[in-house]
Amino acid sequence: MPIDFYSWLAIATYILHWSLVVGLSARIIMRRRPVGVLLAWMALILSIPILGVLIYVVIGESRIGDRYLKRARVVRDHYTQWMQWLRARAAVDWSLVNPQAIPLQRQAESLVGLPALQGNRAELLQDYASVFRSLIDDIEHCTSTCHLEFYIWHNGGLADELLQAMVRAAARGVTCRVLLDAVGSKPFLRSDSAGRLRAAGVQVACALPVGLFTTLATRADLRNHRKLVVIDGEIAYTGSQNLVDPRCFKQNAGVGERIDAMLRIEGLAVEAIGGTFMFDWEVVTGDGLEALRGSHDVKHVPERGPVALQMVPSGPIPQPLAILQLILSLIYAARSELIITTPYFVPDESLLTALMSAAHRGVAVTLIVPAKNDSRLVDYASSAVFDDLLAAGVCIAAFEGGLLHTKSITVDGDMCLFGSVNMDIRSLWLNFEVSLIVYNRDLSARIRALQMDYLDRSSVLELRQWRQRSLPRRFAENAVHLLAPLL
Repeated sequence: MPIDFYSWLAIATYILHWSLVVGLSARIIMRRRPVGVLLAWMALILSIPILGVLIYVVIGESRIGDRYLKRARVVRDHYTQWMQWLRARAAVDWSLVNPQAIPLQRQAESLVGLPALQGNRAELLQDYASVFRSLIDDIEHCTSTCHLEFYIWHNGGLADELLQAMVRAAARGVTCRVLLDAVGSKPFLRSDSAGRLRAAGVQVACALPVGLFTTLATRADLRNHRKLVVIDGEIAYTGSQNLVDPRCFKQNAGVGERIDAMLRIEGLAVEAIGGTFMFDWEVVTGDGLEALRGSHDVKHVPERGPVALQMVPSGPIPQPLAILQLILSLIYAARSELIITTPYFVPDESLLTALMSAAHRGVAVTLIVPAKNDSRLVDYASSAVFDDLLAAGVCIAAFEGGLLHTKSITVDGDMCLFGSVNMDIRSLWLNFEVSLIVYNRDLSARIRALQMDYLDRSSVLELRQWRQRSLPRRFAENAVHLLAPLL
């Protein structure tokens, strides 16, 4: 009996599917990825014919694009020379810091090349209003350069006032550059506001653009999640705050307003932050190395205070696991207390083990997360591991005052990690992030006091009550947790 067209089509589809599955499975195995990630992708491409393969092709690997990599290699040679010069001037009085910080500093410098720099003054800005007011005031008084790099710029409220300040700065002859993520700031980049900035002379660029053809060469969900500002090469900001007035952003999400914090920095560390911006700007725009050499944002800055800070830019290149390794070192260095705030908590096995190990050895581990999350998948995936953490003795607190967006880790009250990094696989493995390691008891104590304020506005989970969740809820959590390596 002859085989009809549809039977041939079915056979061809079957052969194509299994050829792709076998080929991609071999590729995944040879890339030596973490076992959890490997198994998740294998399960996906095996269980969803054709579609699973297409999903892997789009977001399965950290492809950045040949043009980006080529520019990065060119800029990195100059950047490396500058870092060597910076290291030659670095000096920290470690007697004023926890001695266990010294190996951490060495590890961070080995991974990212930037040393700890003493001689800084840092102000902790604890809410969006103080962040915007301080930023706007500094922009109004800047004289040479104003550089902004953010994941999201969203129109409305204080963000519009900042835009007006940028327009006025450009009119005064200040060199203004704005680098925004192409996805996170997509509505803004398409709005009249971006056009107004450009018309005023502000240079606006978008990082990691996404399109039908670029998706084949560049992973679409690999984003620039950094938040930093450098003004006149003498003042810098970094932390968790996007250029978003929470009163005007995602009001229908049902999670409340975003709660953020930033550091305003003066001193030697500003040069490291300025160099990071200029590296990103050159790689995205290709303006030429003269932009790096001649920028007023990369210059010798006098000492302003006693605080030692270490800039840690992280991302899929050149050291894709740098920030994960440093966070693990921070956790294992804790002797008495470890406090973490993060909006998105989807740990891999190494982080989960480190947190439980810390609790088992007597460290008071506190994890503060939002009571309501704007990502349902993250909510389910993180809830799936709460049982194990609570059973190990970790205190988990659900913040009730809105979407807690501050990303911070304090260790024993005398050192801290503060920046844009979430405790999820996306931030730790994929996104371009920026963090500061704080080697100063006073500043770490101020950040810890902010964490304690968050804790006071939170409800602490109890293990017995937590385990009374419904069976369907627990099943959903565990099912989504299987996809955690892909979130």
